[in-house]
Amino acid sequence: MTRVGMGSSFSRFRRKRQGSGRHQKLKGVALALLMAFSLPGHATVVYLQGSANPTFNLRFTELLEERLGEDTEIRAFGSLGNFEGPPGPVITLGQEALNQVLEQGTHRPVLALLVGRSFLKGVSGGEDASISAIFYDPPLLRQALIGRVILPQASHMALLARPEEASRYDRLITQLADYGIEARVFLVSGEDALIPALNRALGFGDFLLATPDEAIYNARNIKHILLTTYRRNRLVIGPSHAFVRAGVLASSYVPLSDYTVAVARYIREWEQTGKLPAASYPTEFSIEINRQVARSLNIPLPDSEQIVDEVKRMLEQSSEAPE
Repeated sequence: MTRVGMGSSFSRFRRKRQGSGRHQKLKGVALALLMAFSLPGHATVVYLQGSANPTFNLRFTELLEERLGEDTEIRAFGSLGNFEGPPGPVITLGQEALNQVLEQGTHRPVLALLVGRSFLKGVSGGEDASISAIFYDPPLLRQALIGRVILPQASHMALLARPEEASRYDRLITQLADYGIEARVFLVSGEDALIPALNRALGFGDFLLATPDEAIYNARNIKHILLTTYRRNRLVIGPSHAFVRAGVLASSYVPLSDYTVAVARYIREWEQTGKLPAASYPTEFSIEINRQVARSLNIPLPDSEQIVDEVKRMLEQSSEAPE
């Protein structure tokens, strides 16, 4: 009887201890959440939906944390799965990340990064979604002015476009007229029409402006485009700095360090106004040049920094925003 009594007492004592332990754990979790939301170091929270490249995501996060400082916390967007966290915008890295966030649905403002203007035009986030962006593809006006700075005597510029895409370059053609450049679009109606259209374009333009149209400028076509262009002693600008390694003369791009500066500015604007600024391009950029191609074409080149400064000066004199 004594042993049974002691066992019953011990069971009641253990259940009491366990209940007390669970209570203490819950109190601890609640206190941790309260502290997390009240500490000055966590005054602002932004959420990140990364790309498929973990190394890039980590580097981007490190740079952005440096720009934002200790009073801003970057959390994974997936952390919102079980509860609604503190208010804050969602940053997406790339097209797939943006699609994933919009598919899940969110009432938070979304800042789309590493996307082009043409991609964002086709995105719809629903009535509750507020989407802004910092475009990563080089604006065509900037690219065209790089060609003008490299060839100061250039007065004609050619573009290739599919028939259904031709009208999208109307504004660029109007803008370039203010710089004394006559631009014309040459239509590529199919794969067999590429080289004939290119030859007509090279007969008109002092240089060819390559656009981010992957149906024309892709790994399969770029070799033929470059060989044909350089045989005619013409140069190609764009569509991105990745093509410079393939043989394009030059293209602009935004270093990740400058890109995160622009991102931090958007976040600070959201803190002050509750809204993200309108979608735009970063103001800072760099230029990658294939100097071996320049030597082959006998084109003397200034330093990259000089080209950047001159293009910025020309853009500042224009009331048109780059597009």
